[in-house]
Amino acid sequence: MTDVQPANLTYPRAQREDIVEDLHGHRVADPYRWLEDPTDPRTEAWSAQQDVLAREKLESLPGRDAITERMRSLLSAGSVSVPQWRGGRAFFTRREADQEFAVLTVREPDGTERVLLDVTALDPSGLTTLDTWSPSLEGDLLAYQVSVGGDEESLLHVMDVTTGELVEGPIDRCRYSSISWLPGGEEFFYIRRLAPELVPEGEEQFHRRVWRHRVGGDPEQDVLVHGEGQDHTFYYGTTVSRDGRWLVIEGSPGTARRDSVWIADLSTGEAAPPLRQIVDTTDGYRVSSWVERDGRLYVMTTLDAPRWRLCVADPRRPEPEHWTELLAEEPDSVLEAVRWFDDGADPLLAVLRTRHAVSELSLHRPSDGARVGDVPLPGTGQIIGLTTVDERTEHDRDRLWIGWTDFATPPCVHVHSRATGETALERSAPGAVDLPRVRTQQITYTSSDGTPVRMFLISSTGAPDRPRPALMTGYGGFSLSREPGYAPTALAWVAAGGVWALPSLRGGGEEGEDWHLAGMRERKQNTFDDFHAAAAHLVEQGWTTPEQLAITGGSNGGLLVGAALTQRPDLYRAVVCSAPLLDMVRYERFLLGRTWNEEYGTADDPEELGWLLSYSPYHNVTKHTEYPSVLFTVFESDTRVDPNHARKMCAELQQATASDPAQRPVLLRRETEVGHSARSVSRTVGLATDQLAFLAEATGLAVD
Repeated sequence: MTDVQPANLTYPRAQREDIVEDLHGHRVADPYRWLEDPTDPRTEAWSAQQDVLAREKLESLPGRDAITERMRSLLSAGSVSVPQWRGGRAFFTRREADQEFAVLTVREPDGTERVLLDVTALDPSGLTTLDTWSPSLEGDLLAYQVSVGGDEESLLHVMDVTTGELVEGPIDRCRYSSISWLPGGEEFFYIRRLAPELVPEGEEQFHRRVWRHRVGGDPEQDVLVHGEGQDHTFYYGTTVSRDGRWLVIEGSPGTARRDSVWIADLSTGEAAPPLRQIVDTTDGYRVSSWVERDGRLYVMTTLDAPRWRLCVADPRRPEPEHWTELLAEEPDSVLEAVRWFDDGADPLLAVLRTRHAVSELSLHRPSDGARVGDVPLPGTGQIIGLTTVDERTEHDRDRLWIGWTDFATPPCVHVHSRATGETALERSAPGAVDLPRVRTQQITYTSSDGTPVRMFLISSTGAPDRPRPALMTGYGGFSLSREPGYAPTALAWVAAGGVWALPSLRGGGEEGEDWHLAGMRERKQNTFDDFHAAAAHLVEQGWTTPEQLAITGGSNGGLLVGAALTQRPDLYRAVVCSAPLLDMVRYERFLLGRTWNEEYGTADDPEELGWLLSYSPYHNVTKHTEYPSVLFTVFESDTRVDPNHARKMCAELQQATASDPAQRPVLLRRETEVGHSARSVSRTVGLATDQLAFLAEATGLAVD
């Protein structure tokens, strides 16, 4: 049982069981394993008590109204996406100032606009979210996928664009499915899991297959194209060439950064033509490939190029030995995307690279890859969309649409004209908002092993004038890059007088695949060392002090801050740990955990268990240690990271900490009917209010 705490903050009692397992010679304690079961009456009672404790504490925090007002104002900016052009129609999303979710809109060739899909109209409760959408090549049909209550199950529907009527759906089990239309709009390729009764118990979220579907047909009669005989954790993606001849399928086991690629010639007329394998996962590198409008196979790859390069080949001879390099790897930037840009006379390639996580855009000849120009961009930020008109659209062929954002700019659309060489704002985010004046800079610091690491820093002063409350976040995993993007929480924090920081940690993709490899598996500690070094740098440079330094992270970033608070409790004053991985011994047993063992390692292997135990936050809590203030935020409908991680860690910290719970509380905030990803604006404001108020009180940030 936990000790009795001061009357003004008493932690719920949690039974501490004597569970110790011998795993490959390691004695591993797991005293709160019973909290893994959400239906256990003890878990239900304990969770309900934590709800009361968290609500009472969070609602008593000063500055809540000011934070709520600021967050609502910043989120009222809304957003707008780049258009996808199909048959003269432009499809895009837009969120107005008063809307909970972005609305899918179509602009007709005559310029008129109308709403195609508003999930709030479908479900006024706010529990339905739009996962993804894809118009047919002719622009007359729209495939879209929605989820309910945060489950990310992606129910697939098809709509008639002209009438708005539902053509078919829902088709279930389409989570993480691409949609690849064939010309004519009668068929498409998609991904669907096998029915639960056809797979072993516990594997219902896996066993994906590639299917060929005829619109209006029975999905149970779809043609199986691919997936039999592959590992049950394989994820797939598909593309079909614009002329409908070539199908390309990409796949990888779980989230492993090593790909398999197959290609099929659809001109044979077979519903499921033979697939020719181009790359196998055993080759150990990453590939993204498609057949472009010039009939060539384009291959972006990390083969001999950890920062990626672009090759081309004849799709009839697609193997790596036939690849010809078109764009070489650059030593200081990462190749991110390539778009066909045809003005009707002189096709070019628009090439997106990031240099230290900042977007750059250039134009190249497709014949030899020669660089013929650069596209001016608005500043230090991120391209979040890049489109051109399709071959069925006659107007605007010389224009390139660029989705743009930075830390202080809501998602908007710029257009580059090849005729003038200029880039201009076409559509800003639709809401009018009074943005605080901030200064963004990217600095370099040195990690513990001498590695230089870059960090974005947002402040009101541009230079340290006095130590201020600082909020630092990070991710550092799965080769995902944290790039400049509109950040209402950062702006709210800085507007109140604080400093906000985002280091580009090893494990991420900001500096290419080598950067990723340097922060995974047996090298995962590098990620945490980079984070500690960033914190130390902020302190050394006079930006903040340990008593004013807060950290926050979610998902893999939740693991990051969980490891940070257990490794260096002296360095951080307060922590928000959201939807986190924290028990690294048993993470593979829950939800999608088994798909992440390429990133972290597996407890089934003696050596890899040693890696995991060395930093697993749950297993590195030390009794009688003065831990920071900690707020765990979890979502009961999360189908990626099981909330039991936070439950167990919360119980362990509450019993172990030597800190006065009135001054440094450990709280668990949970939500129901919301999952790991998309949420309404109202829920976003509510969560941010609790998190920022908690961190502000701990660090002394005045938000009134």
